[in-house]
Amino acid sequence: MDFYQVFQQYTWDEIRESIYQKTPQDVIRALQKSGKRDLEDFKALISPAATGFLEEMAQLSHRLTQKRFGKTIQMYVPLYLSNECQNICTYCGFSFDNKIRRKTLTEEEILQEVAVLKHMGYEHVLLVTGEANQTVGVPYLQKVIRLIKPYFSQISIEIQPLDQDEYEILVAEGVHAVLVYQETYHEEDYKKHHPKGKKSNFQYRIQTPDRLGKAGIHKMGLGVLIGLEDWRVDCFFTALHLRYLEKRYWQSTYSISFPRLRPFSGGLEPKVEMSDKELVQLICAYRIFDEEVELSISTRENEIFRDNIIKLGITSMSAGSKTNPGGYVVEPESLEQFEISDERSPQAIASVIQAQGYEAVWKNWDRLLQ
Repeated sequence: MDFYQVFQQYTWDEIRESIYQKTPQDVIRALQKSGKRDLEDFKALISPAATGFLEEMAQLSHRLTQKRFGKTIQMYVPLYLSNECQNICTYCGFSFDNKIRRKTLTEEEILQEVAVLKHMGYEHVLLVTGEANQTVGVPYLQKVIRLIKPYFSQISIEIQPLDQDEYEILVAEGVHAVLVYQETYHEEDYKKHHPKGKKSNFQYRIQTPDRLGKAGIHKMGLGVLIGLEDWRVDCFFTALHLRYLEKRYWQSTYSISFPRLRPFSGGLEPKVEMSDKELVQLICAYRIFDEEVELSISTRENEIFRDNIIKLGITSMSAGSKTNPGGYVVEPESLEQFEISDERSPQAIASVIQAQGYEAVWKNWDRLLQ
């Protein structure tokens, strides 16, 4: 049984009703529970009933995070390689039907971008592409990984979903982590947001972490695009997916990201708005639910929010990010995938982290130790 078969045992409307029926007593029970919380506890912690317990949730999340991760924040940076894409997605600046100039970086251009990232101090890079197998498929990625491997201790990728044997090739090349976001677990509305391209195959996408687990990936990144659907229901299914993967592919580690829908060229307005307070609630809920999972926050969020979330459960942050191919030096004016909000430099973010008594970690492991 893979996760899609597990997923089919649940219905969106029933989960939604169950979450919204949770009471303050359910929240108190989840907070006071000793040992591992279950999915019913998670429902309570993300429910409207938990909004009055945000201070208690934040304090518990802070303690659990320090116990497992200490006072550290891992620093990473995205490197966009290409904006070529064969999918139509209603929320993305790289969508096939968006009339923009397409750009895929050459090896020389990649090394120019790498030089800037190394000057910033980065050891952990996240390679990002649109979904265009013919242009930025496995052969292209192999060349890129071999090219940049001498410069980074950790390479992650956020690309189109691949088959298991293709992931095995990239793992052998040195890929440490793969981020693959479901965008939304609402199967019917998923098809509305992805009307054309390989990404329109909901089942293939939701089965991607299973293929990653079988390929032996070190770390998987999960998440949804907050704003497409009811964030509480989508995040329940993310938690369900996480718990399934941790049991089945226990050799891998896991991370959760919290991308809120951001403006882009020809952009989609969020169907459901999530407030900053609700995002804090969600981050704390995930930490209380799972003490081991890494929680990541990107430059989509504004300066004030990012400064104040450091102590509440987050374990990794990006800084100085560009979301366009060549954005650091080669072609700064090319179209972004989405607008960033926090434009401060990595050094400025590191100073904020240190001012709160935490350490900004640029390198937390080395391939030589594998």
